[in-house]
Amino acid sequence: MQLIEKTIKTKLTDNAKFYGYVLDNSPEMDINRRRPAILIIPGGGYAMTSDREAEPVAIKMLSKGYQAFILRYNVAPVRYPAALLEIASSVKLIRDNAEAWHVDPDKIILAGFSAGGHLAANLATAWNGQLLQGYGYKREDIQPNGLMLGYSVITSGKYAHVDSFKNLLGDDYNNEVIRESVSLEKQVTAATPRTFLWHTYTDDCVPVENSLLFADALKKANVPLEMHIFPQGGHGLSLGTAETAIAENGYGIQTDLSVWPDLFATWVNNSFNK
Repeated sequence: MQLIEKTIKTKLTDNAKFYGYVLDNSPEMDINRRRPAILIIPGGGYAMTSDREAEPVAIKMLSKGYQAFILRYNVAPVRYPAALLEIASSVKLIRDNAEAWHVDPDKIILAGFSAGGHLAANLATAWNGQLLQGYGYKREDIQPNGLMLGYSVITSGKYAHVDSFKNLLGDDYNNEVIRESVSLEKQVTAATPRTFLWHTYTDDCVPVENSLLFADALKKANVPLEMHIFPQGGHGLSLGTAETAIAENGYGIQTDLSVWPDLFATWVNNSFNK
């Protein structure tokens, strides 16, 4: 296995961190195998990036047969659109290295959690727009092929996780036009990639309406989606296992939703292996 560590440099920042866990090919099995790539975007309210939603998720994705990558993007006081450029550059990096990293360049899937889900969905809805082209990106380099959203921040409206948007935008949070431009249920088009979403009904931090609003926008745009709403559980549950529980209080063990990686893997295999 290759372990990769790189620094992502964009026109706005030069210090985001990118990590990769790349399964090698074997002549005993398939020396030419190209695997889907899962780019994991941890959450943290745009104030930090959570360890609980980073390496443990990458290891789980490896166990499903996917190449796994993690982006540790810039957070407050760095403001929008810095992190958006960093995730775009990360997708380009994976695609540029597809052969060396045994990746299928047409199977690059963003996997975001909480505010990291907002960042993932931001690229998924903006990859072919003018903002990123204005920073010199080519659409074919940064296009994500799939999107996975776990209890994601989506809307800046009624059901917003306000602190995430304040950290993302700074003083621009008070500008209604800018704030609405990052309310991602309003940015979905037919060019948004197929999406897998999951949330808990009782999330008391990022309301389930965030996922419901995004799913509704996807349906209206005729974008394929799969969504799972688990009946119980708070926010930030990651894998829902002891592996990702918070040590000091045991929070995060939710065995009924620990099936989501299996559901996600089935979705990937059904969506991209046809």
